[in-house]
Amino acid sequence: MWVPHYSALTQPVYLMIADALEQDIASGKLVAGDRLPTLKDLAERLSVTPGTIGRAYDEAAKRGLVIGEVGRGTFVRPSKAPAAPATRSTGISNENGQIDLSIIKPNDAHMTQWLRGSLHELADAADLIQALDYVTDGGHAVHKEAGAAWIRRWLPDASWQQVVLTSGAQHGLLVALSSLSKTDDVILCESFCYPGIISLAHSLGRRLQGVAVDEHGLIPEALRAACLEHRPTLLVCVTTHQNPTNSIMPHARREAIAAIAREFDLVIIDDDIYGFLAPTPSYKPLAAYAPERSIYLTSLSKSVLPALRIGYLYAPPHMLSRLSSMVRSSVWMPSPLMAQLASNLINSGRADQLLRTQQEEAAARQQMAKNILGKYSIRSQPHSFHLWLELPAPWTSDEFAHLARSNGVTVVSGSQFLPQRSDAPNGVRIALMAPTRDELAFALTKLASLLDSPEPRLFY
Repeated sequence: MWVPHYSALTQPVYLMIADALEQDIASGKLVAGDRLPTLKDLAERLSVTPGTIGRAYDEAAKRGLVIGEVGRGTFVRPSKAPAAPATRSTGISNENGQIDLSIIKPNDAHMTQWLRGSLHELADAADLIQALDYVTDGGHAVHKEAGAAWIRRWLPDASWQQVVLTSGAQHGLLVALSSLSKTDDVILCESFCYPGIISLAHSLGRRLQGVAVDEHGLIPEALRAACLEHRPTLLVCVTTHQNPTNSIMPHARREAIAAIAREFDLVIIDDDIYGFLAPTPSYKPLAAYAPERSIYLTSLSKSVLPALRIGYLYAPPHMLSRLSSMVRSSVWMPSPLMAQLASNLINSGRADQLLRTQQEEAAARQQMAKNILGKYSIRSQPHSFHLWLELPAPWTSDEFAHLARSNGVTVVSGSQFLPQRSDAPNGVRIALMAPTRDELAFALTKLASLLDSPEPRLFY
């Protein structure tokens, strides 16, 4: 089989493999139509991970050198085919050269090759027509079944009849909040929470109330006190890889929160878009402890592809009509074309492969962050897409985020995660997956150098 040759590690391995491939095509060693080794075979031959080979093939595809065919493999592209620009994945967000560590998303180095194959498969499908027309009642049955198959990783008995499709997880939150609460209702969330919940609640005229958290997530005693004081309608909670603190709630606490929800007739929105990153499958979603009053929310945007704006709500039967009605009121229907593409990725197993690749990439980046920032206090998980950096004195979160940006690195200040105005926790959230590994190492080293500075204000 074809094996690339390089003499020294002068740049990341995946780039050297892509460069060697380009050279062998230019020299005639490889010709149009030649089939390249599988990811596994070449990884074993070179003693690297399959993810590294996937990145190399993806880079080669971006240069217009190869093309992937579903079920067949990767082939050298005919020279007469129009070549894609020789660009490389980058986390640099604008013309000012910022390295963007502000958005939690999967790494894009592996996406395009898988997506090309899925798009070809979608175009050639005999049942494509069903993805081109209007659909009501929360989505096509086949798309709901694919969503149920995805959800069964965490809720093994999930039935497709209880799935409602949405246009991503943020739309799912909008649907749930709009249909299950009314203006001026109190909605509970973590006292340090995802900014998307804050903006939604305020735009809908709901009163958002934060509940105290610790290193294990939402505190049951604080939840009980909030229920007694505010008589809330809903609880929005992230129990696994909480954003931004990265906490994973233990089983006993999930049981306690479910019991409190029953006691106070509280509906739970279990926002589990990071559940796929849990270290073991033994963490049952919060929705599993109180299924009769819980809406389980997930999507493919974080685990597979950000542009695949398909989310899945899994709800008890008595809530389904309200949720489906709100989907129609807000967007009429999620795109059936996107739903079909998502279903193909799930049913073919490619979504699982992409998920595992992202987990491997996240683990490597977390280790990199630990090596560079390890002497500081950070909250992370082995496979998380982000970390929380607690700042030493005299830093404040807004001050550090501002100075980091002025030095070419964008992070998110702790003040952005507060549902009520109060003193911001002294930290910043750092997302790790957007840039290349080299860019990430450079950005993290910059942040470490700022933290080591004896007098921060001298840098203004």
